[in-house]
Amino acid sequence: MSLSIVILAAGQGKRMNSDLPKVLQPLAGRPLLAHVLESAQRLAPAAVYVVYGHGAEQVRAAFPDPAIHWVLQEEQKGTGHAVMQAIPLIPDDHQVLVLYGDVPLINVDTLTQLMRAGGADSLAILSVILANPVGYGRVLRDNAHHVYRIVEQKDATRKEQGVQECNTGLMQAPAGALKRWLSGLKNNNAQGEYYLTDVVAVAVRDGFKVNALIAPTEAEVLGVNDKQQLAALESEYRRLQAAALMATGVTIIDPNRLDVRGMVIAGRDVTLDVNVILEGRVQLGHRVIIGAGCVLQDVTIGDDTVIRPYSVLQQATIGTHCVVGPFARLRPGTFLADHAHVGNFVEVKNATLGTGSKANHLSYVGDATVGQHVNIGAGTITCNYDGANKWPTTIEDGAFIGSGTMLVAPVTVGENATIAAGSTITQSAPPNQLTVERSSQKSLSHWRRPAKASEAVRAARIAKGGPAAKKPPTDTQ
Repeated sequence: MSLSIVILAAGQGKRMNSDLPKVLQPLAGRPLLAHVLESAQRLAPAAVYVVYGHGAEQVRAAFPDPAIHWVLQEEQKGTGHAVMQAIPLIPDDHQVLVLYGDVPLINVDTLTQLMRAGGADSLAILSVILANPVGYGRVLRDNAHHVYRIVEQKDATRKEQGVQECNTGLMQAPAGALKRWLSGLKNNNAQGEYYLTDVVAVAVRDGFKVNALIAPTEAEVLGVNDKQQLAALESEYRRLQAAALMATGVTIIDPNRLDVRGMVIAGRDVTLDVNVILEGRVQLGHRVIIGAGCVLQDVTIGDDTVIRPYSVLQQATIGTHCVVGPFARLRPGTFLADHAHVGNFVEVKNATLGTGSKANHLSYVGDATVGQHVNIGAGTITCNYDGANKWPTTIEDGAFIGSGTMLVAPVTVGENATIAAGSTITQSAPPNQLTVERSSQKSLSHWRRPAKASEAVRAARIAKGGPAAKKPPTDTQ
């Protein structure tokens, strides 16, 4: 039987005190709704319908996927009313799975079990056992332990409020039957809304079996209504991601201080120190070591490479046996071949460093192609931007760039060339030669360093409109 998924995402989220609609609040760097959509798509449904309302334009703009069917709920009149907006679009012979855009940690395995609990003549709901069920709808069972009704907190009797099995809102039902049940919903309740949960009692009346699957963990069915709950789910997400990595053999120095905000593929014997952030797609080879405080976004790192503390790598590819950092920044388009070194306070952008090449100190390498076994001295800058255009620098194999060198692009440094320290290179340097560019050095024997005047002398000079202290003589004096 084909599956259609309906995701309810129309809520405003007033308690967030934010201009962002609730389903766009970020969890692990992505909107809440993105997590739910990812889980939904992993179930390979025939169609996904997102019922949206508050912040309609923002929500749709955040998800340009043409496969999403958007259904506007202009007035928010409850969960039942929300599903009513989408149900006419779904064929009667489909199964309908209802999810929530603010319940981001739902496990795909749990959803698969929920789908198995449903059928053409049954309704499946997902429940959870809570030690403190205040605020949740209660799942009511008869003496034979069969579910016969769900009652909301505000409509429950004192006895019913003592029930600890609670409704999560997630359910699966046959589309044709669900259409009939929704058409008969009433809003004569404490909130004046059309509750989706009311279809349970109607399904029982129609002779359908209601199967309640109890969620294996409380965390995966928790919704988000305020920033505290959002932070709690962020912590839970971190815990889950760290546990998954450690299960594959990754050593994490402190799982509470690792943030995974994307997909991580790790080889054997990888080590992650404290306060590491991994974003986007991160692929780590065998025996990679990531130092404390590093941020990695969409990077691939080869075997036996060390990223030293407090380095930031974005959209970069790093070879094997490389060393990066500490305090290095590799910007998009960086490629380091095997055995390359990039040291402290070095920035690399849209550049390639060949095998065994090094830029160890205080340098900027941008829009450059650096060959093999090149040494880039401290304070070297590739001057790649003229105010309007970016220009390339080429440094061929075996070149040695002295400290404090300015390479004014476009420029080429030939194979095995040496550039003397302090040079400003504006023309290509020939291979196998020393290139020097420096102004004449002068020493002034009669110059004297200014002495600090007393406060009285300074005040007197200022009062006369003169200098507060003698100026040093110029080289023409």
